[in-house]
Amino acid sequence: MILAAIDIGSNAVRLLICEVIKNGKEVTFNKLNLLRIPVRLGFDVFEKGSIGGQKKKMLINTIKAFNNLMKVYEVDHYMACATSAMRDAENAKEIIKEIKSETTIEIEVITGELEAEIIYENHIAEFLDNNKSYLYVDVGGGSTELTLYHKGKIIVQKSFNIGTVRLLTNKVKDSTWDEMKETLKDLSKKYDNIIGIGSGGNINKVYAITGAKPGKSMSYEDIKDIYKEMEPLSIDERMKKYTLKQDRAEVIVPALSIYNAICKWSDITEMHVPKIGLADGLIHHLYDMVES
Repeated sequence: MILAAIDIGSNAVRLLICEVIKNGKEVTFNKLNLLRIPVRLGFDVFEKGSIGGQKKKMLINTIKAFNNLMKVYEVDHYMACATSAMRDAENAKEIIKEIKSETTIEIEVITGELEAEIIYENHIAEFLDNNKSYLYVDVGGGSTELTLYHKGKIIVQKSFNIGTVRLLTNKVKDSTWDEMKETLKDLSKKYDNIIGIGSGGNINKVYAITGAKPGKSMSYEDIKDIYKEMEPLSIDERMKKYTLKQDRAEVIVPALSIYNAICKWSDITEMHVPKIGLADGLIHHLYDMVES
């Protein structure tokens, strides 16, 4: 069975295609292709409230290309979800209608809470120590999803309108920062020694820069040090020093500032980076729906 997931984020649009192989009770998800296009919808939405003509054209062309690729791979089932930027865009419905008319691809705009739940579909809980507390952190362009696991159970699942593109466009409210701070400080009082789990392209890149060995965590000190190194540098300097693409060089520092704040407020000293995200969660979510 071939499954595909389209994740329309505030910074990038991703297509993940996987082959699902069942061997008895064991299920393996083999990644066949992963494409990421920096459409950057959030730069229009968070500043102007809607998606402009150029970004709309880019998005439609991206979905057309993804649709053709899905045909080449003979995809059996797909899911296409849009997150924070599309949640806020005044013209989201008309663009989604236009995309369906031109490509037959149906896009669902999901809530921040559902986004957090779908990321959980990676079955990450299966790999956690039931005696410890973990905070799963997914930092996107428009929002940050937080899920606290304690003794294998979800205790808190929250979405905050704090993201890399929102920060770059100065559209994060002080009250939202305060709410996140209060939530995390409250959790750190109730649960000792919370361990972080980070997902998304930015934290994956930071993890690679630290030189951490696969399977090993990185420390909060690593995150602070890289933030201090990168923050004063220009976009070009970041691109050259860390071998980053331009859009990554722009958003990685705001992402680090968010991770920095989260670690500080929740007393996290180490962060695991399993290199998973919403697209992976969508594949698992889709598989569960197909099999049920």
